[in-house]
Amino acid sequence: MRPERSPQEPSPQRSLARNRRYILIGLAILGVVLVIGGILLYRQWRQEAPKEETTERALPPPGDELQVHVLNVGQGDSILIIAPGGKSVLVDAGTPGSGRDVLAAMERYGVKQIDLMVTTHAHADHIGGAADVLRAVKVSAVLDSRVPNTTKTYEDFLEAINQTGARYIPASPGQKFDLGGNATLTVLAPIQPFFTKNQLRSGANEPNANSVVTRLDYGDFSMLLTGDAEAETEARLLDAGANIKARVLKVGHHGSRYASSEKFLSQGGFEVAIISDGANNRYGHPSQEALDRIRKLNIKLYRTDLEGEITIVTRGSGYEVRTEHPASGDSWTGRRPPKQGTTRAE
Repeated sequence: MRPERSPQEPSPQRSLARNRRYILIGLAILGVVLVIGGILLYRQWRQEAPKEETTERALPPPGDELQVHVLNVGQGDSILIIAPGGKSVLVDAGTPGSGRDVLAAMERYGVKQIDLMVTTHAHADHIGGAADVLRAVKVSAVLDSRVPNTTKTYEDFLEAINQTGARYIPASPGQKFDLGGNATLTVLAPIQPFFTKNQLRSGANEPNANSVVTRLDYGDFSMLLTGDAEAETEARLLDAGANIKARVLKVGHHGSRYASSEKFLSQGGFEVAIISDGANNRYGHPSQEALDRIRKLNIKLYRTDLEGEITIVTRGSGYEVRTEHPASGDSWTGRRPPKQGTTRAE
């Protein structure tokens, strides 16, 4: 006969069920504590852990198109840049009379004004059409080397700046111009003190050696614009630690043998070189010596005298080079001046 339980004493089944509830509640509480603790520990680790930096993060995503048009102005330079945000830059304006070619190109590409005109130096094959452009369309600012030249072309250029009210900016290394859409133009030269005649080799001159050198950047695309910079300029840039590495090079001084030194080309790491020059020019540009140095480094070459206008397009990731027409001759064959001993006047 089993002993009787008092009414208050729970049955074994009830005790077991109650203990199970307590265990489940305890496990649930423990689980919540573990989850909260894990979250707190993860947050602390994320705060203390070093953040990984990648090249891709530093670059803008592929965006609007950047266009660089190396205009065919004969034996001279003129480069029209149309930035992703719509701003425009004109680097030089060709020979006297080339103003109409520049204006025609602007109309062709829908450019209404020039936000920045860069005059690399005061020779007529670079500023010859500048006054015409200044008087025909709005030019907001002019970036100039400040190295004068006693010619009427240079005087007309300065007068046009005064007449139109364009802002005159002396070029200085480190200046950076925001072109919009993450595109920038940075000044690398001239580096002061300016070169003087006694620092240059025979036939060289101060305007060329003190050319404005700029670097165009947009995403992973870069281009070095060198005006008529010569070997002395290149050496000074290297000594100053300037960032000359770029994917595209506008070859200095139309491919003169006194520019594009092997050291400069090698350290620049260029993939493409573009020479702006005229057929049968009296200077023998481009020289065979310069072409051989470019070819030795397996750099792809384009020339306005053989292929007409040369256009580069990029969306900040990769780039494409287009020419007005197929090359009319061998790009790797240099020219000879009609008369031997021609000086490096321009």
